[in-house]
Amino acid sequence: MWDDTVAQYAWADADEPEGYTFSVISGKTEDEVIRAFGGDPAASRMMTFAEAVDEQVNHPSPDHELLRMATVEKRVIAIEWGYHGSIPEIARRASAEAGEFFSVHRDVNARYQVLHALDGRVDGMFDPFGLEDATEMDRRLEVPAWAQDVPFRMETLCAESFALMERTMGIPIDPAWLDAALRTVLLASPGTLFSDPEAAWLP
Repeated sequence: MWDDTVAQYAWADADEPEGYTFSVISGKTEDEVIRAFGGDPAASRMMTFAEAVDEQVNHPSPDHELLRMATVEKRVIAIEWGYHGSIPEIARRASAEAGEFFSVHRDVNARYQVLHALDGRVDGMFDPFGLEDATEMDRRLEVPAWAQDVPFRMETLCAESFALMERTMGIPIDPAWLDAALRTVLLASPGTLFSDPEAAWLP
């Protein structure tokens, strides 16, 4: 069953898209998630993932980042060619007051991260890269209990991260959301979004 679920996410380990952050949030509305990420719910438009990437690549400001989202089975799915969803403080804000947050991040520099928060508290944040060969002690120190049974093999690293997200949040991630035109907002730069940007990255 686990291997079948992982196989459904083979696209996540492909060369395209080369970078992304997928977040799933429960217990919040889209507008609440937008505010937690640093966007304005009143200023949204419809864009595909490719359109958002193209706009970000060609924009003169490196801080021009867009967030796309949809609501599926009472959960908000947030998709970025960026990294806001990988920031612990955003996970705390998006999961505050009985919410839940889970994100999978991969960037163009081969940085990987899995992040989970519950009721405003981060209870797991780790890099799955290299865990396949980690010692049992290192794995226990780095990986939370709810992910200890995932092998995180190099060839299926992202697929296993998405399978873990599905198992935790109770909803599969559909790659068709990349090509679909979804509600999209501009996000504030982390440098202006937090009063203490360095603390925002602490789990």
